[in-house]
Amino acid sequence: MTEDPRFAPPAALESRALDDLRFIRQTMERSAAFTAVPGHGGVWMGCIAVAAAVLAATHREPHSWLLVWLGAAAVAFPIGVVAIARKARRAGPPIRSAPGRSFVRGLVPPLAAGALLTIALVWRGTFDVLPGLWLLAYGAGVVAAGSYSVRVVPLLGALLMLLGAVALAVPPGWGNWCLAAGFGGLHIGFGLWIARRHGG
Repeated sequence: MTEDPRFAPPAALESRALDDLRFIRQTMERSAAFTAVPGHGGVWMGCIAVAAAVLAATHREPHSWLLVWLGAAAVAFPIGVVAIARKARRAGPPIRSAPGRSFVRGLVPPLAAGALLTIALVWRGTFDVLPGLWLLAYGAGVVAAGSYSVRVVPLLGALLMLLGAVALAVPPGWGNWCLAAGFGGLHIGFGLWIARRHGG
């Protein structure tokens, strides 16, 4: 027989009310979008990628080409992290919030898979597929993370993946320019859109 709430002791009512409030708060946190995707940070990351593509085009030797792109990633990644943290502190839910944690959980596994595959391919001396792999892995991460963010973010991820497929299909010499179009052009274009529509 269920207990009539009218006759429940005050402590039990208070405990039940706190549980209900906790449930409501957690549900609202989980359903909120992570809006701290940085527009201006994306533009800076895109500019670094364009510069890397131009510089990498002058390096015919695969290892030196790879070093240029790894150097660009080493510069661009912290810029993205700092831009997200600053925007989250200023306007959006913090990275430690439920939407922020979901965003990170969506982004990190594809990036980790891409990094491990890069090591394996470089170890075997296979460089031609790296542009396609990088665009596909990063795009998959952006799509997954973007499902917890504003609508334009998964679209960016899908276009990155499309460019990754193109990079795998075209002659190897075009891969560098696919990276310029994806990591450079798409980041700049979508970064400007996000900065204008979603607050920086």
